[in-house]
Amino acid sequence: MSNLKTQYAAAYRAIDFRKYPELYPVGKGEQGVLMAEPYKSEILPFWRFKTLAMAQQSAEKIYALFLAYKQTNEFVGMDMARKYLMMGWTRSRRYANHPSGRKYNPDKSVKKQADDALTSEKAQAAAIFFAYYQKAKTDQDYLQMLKEHVILYKNYCSRHDSKAVHLKDY
Repeated sequence: MSNLKTQYAAAYRAIDFRKYPELYPVGKGEQGVLMAEPYKSEILPFWRFKTLAMAQQSAEKIYALFLAYKQTNEFVGMDMARKYLMMGWTRSRRYANHPSGRKYNPDKSVKKQADDALTSEKAQAAAIFFAYYQKAKTDQDYLQMLKEHVILYKNYCSRHDSKAVHLKDY
């Protein structure tokens, strides 16, 4: 099964979603955030949360990219920027809760949450990303474009009799 996943990931990474947006499945949560090109390469360099200042600058820049993609009517770029904002929030929360970044002990039991999990610098970074994530995911133009994109993707899948991306066509 992992070979199939590896082949799919390699094929997915080869798609230019700016050129073929109809091939982009929105997915759940952060799915595809580290694979969907060219947006990954455009957004990832700005994704940082090590310090509060870095998180603020990162969230602002990624949200600015979200707005820039909106101006050029690029839903996939908007969705990818939203996912990076979400990932900034969730990763910052992980490190706020567990400074090592590891939630589980070697015996698979859950580690105790950090005493300052709600007040630490990472918790504050998470709040910054969360605010921008909320702005992106509730943007009315984004929501309208999401509805339109779901139809575009479903139409593509129905024409190709599949829910999977058919890379041989591209």
